Amino acid sequence: MESDLSLLQAALLGLVEGLTEFLPVSSTGHLLLAGWLMGVDERFVDLFVVPIQFGAILAVLSLYVTRLWAVLRDAPHSPAARRFILAIALGFLPAALVGLALHGPIKSLFAHVIIVPINLILGGILILVIERFHPPAEIHRAEAMTPLRALLIGFCQALAMIPGVSRSGATIMGALVMGVDRRAAAEFSFFLAMPTMLAAASYDLWKQRDVITFDDAGLILVGFVCAFISAVLVVKALLAFLARNTFRIFGWYRIAIGLVMLAVIMTVA
Repeated sequence: MESDLSLLQAALLGLVEGLTEFLPVSSTGHLLLAGWLMGVDERFVDLFVVPIQFGAILAVLSLYVTRLWAVLRDAPHSPAARRFILAIALGFLPAALVGLALHGPIKSLFAHVIIVPINLILGGILILVIERFHPPAEIHRAEAMTPLRALLIGFCQALAMIPGVSRSGATIMGALVMGVDRRAAAEFSFFLAMPTMLAAASYDLWKQRDVITFDDAGLILVGFVCAFISAVLVVKALLAFLARNTFRIFGWYRIAIGLVMLAVIMTVA
C-alpha cells in the first residue's frame, strides 16, 4: 500500500471515519470526498479505511460491552435474549450475502466519486420525508427488536454498500419506518454495525493482505486511534441529541454538503 500519505492526513481520515460512521451521513462517502479533497487516490483511501474501521468497531463495542454480555449471559434461559440474538443475525444476513455475491461490482463504484454527492442529496431528502411521515413508535428498546423487523432492516443495510447511501442512515431510517423509536433505532444500528463492519473489514483485509504492509503500521495506528476516540464521542453525543431532537438536521446537512461537493466536482471535472 504505497502512498505519500502524511500522519496528519492519516489522522484526518481517522477522524472522518469515527465522526461519520455511526451518523446517517455516509462515512464511506465522506472518506472518499475527504481523500479527493486532500489529493489522495481513492484506491488508497479504500485500502486505508479497511484497517482503521476496526477503531470504530472497537469504540461501539466498548460502549455496549455490558449490554452485550448481559444478552449472552441470559441467552440460555431467556427467550427475549435469544430473540435479540436472532434479530441481530437476521439483520446481518442480507448484507453478508450481497457483499459476498457482489463484492467486485460494489468496489468498482468507489472509482466514481460523483456517486457520493448524488446519494448524499437523495438520502437527505429521504430522511426529511421519513421524519415527516413515519408511523408512531411501537418498539422503544433495541433489545425488543422483532426478527421480522430486523430482517427488513438488514435489507435496508444491504443498500448502504453503494457509496454515499450510509449504513447507519439506511438502518435507522428503515427502523423508523417500521415503528421503532429514534433512540432504539440508533442503538439497534450500533448493535448491527458490530458483526457487519467486523465481517466486511475482515473480508476486505484478507482480500488486500498482499497490498497492506508493516511499513504502513504507523499511519494505520494513527488512523485507528483517531477513529476510536471520535467514534466514542459521536455515539455518546448522538444518543444525548436524540433525547430532544429528530434526524432532520442530518437530512439538511446531507443535502447541503452534497450540493456543495457536486458543484465542486463538476467545476473541477
